Amino acid sequence: MDYYIITGASRGLGEAIVEQLIGKETIIYYLSRTKNQALHKLASSKKVKLFFEECDLSNIDQAQAVFKKVLTHVDNQNAKKITLINNAGMVNPIKNVGTAQAEDMISNVHLNLLTPMLLSDMFIKHTKEFNTKAVIANITSGAANRPISGWSVYCSTKAGLNMFTNTIGVEQNEGQNQVMTIGFSPGVMDTEMQQTIRKADKEDFSAIDQFKEFHEKGMLRSPSFVAQVFVQLLSMTLENGRIYDVKEFV
Repeated sequence: MDYYIITGASRGLGEAIVEQLIGKETIIYYLSRTKNQALHKLASSKKVKLFFEECDLSNIDQAQAVFKKVLTHVDNQNAKKITLINNAGMVNPIKNVGTAQAEDMISNVHLNLLTPMLLSDMFIKHTKEFNTKAVIANITSGAANRPISGWSVYCSTKAGLNMFTNTIGVEQNEGQNQVMTIGFSPGVMDTEMQQTIRKADKEDFSAIDQFKEFHEKGMLRSPSFVAQVFVQLLSMTLENGRIYDVKEFV
């Protein structure tokens, strides 16, 4: 049996990833603020075990406590594969440096970077003693590779997540634990995050017209399509520490 633990699966890409995993021989845990009833109805119809754990993932103490609880439910001895998908993320605050609120910046750094780092650390420690295939997949962004005005915190946290992913790959290749860790950049998708971006003030986000054009011209990929690519990627032979991009597969 394969176990999947995914953060932020109540909507968007996370929801679509769970939809792709349902129907396979899997046990799925998802950590989110809200429960997705449609996912549970689908899982029930497919006789797949899907478990919800309520969690504010920007609260690092809560995130660690809930994740520790989930790990105790994983049958490490009989699990064929355990995969942690650090998917939860936020783009706010969309503000120039010098105009953002400190608490918004802190929440972003916690959710986008610190929580994935801490959960990955806990995951590697937990799987160290078991002869089970273990994978960490971090959902990143193309914004990690270029500065975007108004996205200083988002760009920085995703760049940090990429380097964290790269470094785990180096460490695991040097050791004997061999936890496979990758990043995946999903590109621009038709999600609530894009709606948030389009609602930003132009004085805070000078590139807003470009993102409105993505929507108006149908240039946004569907989360279901991206999730399908991502789940297929997880079944392939992976390169430890590598950041994959959806554009490599379309």
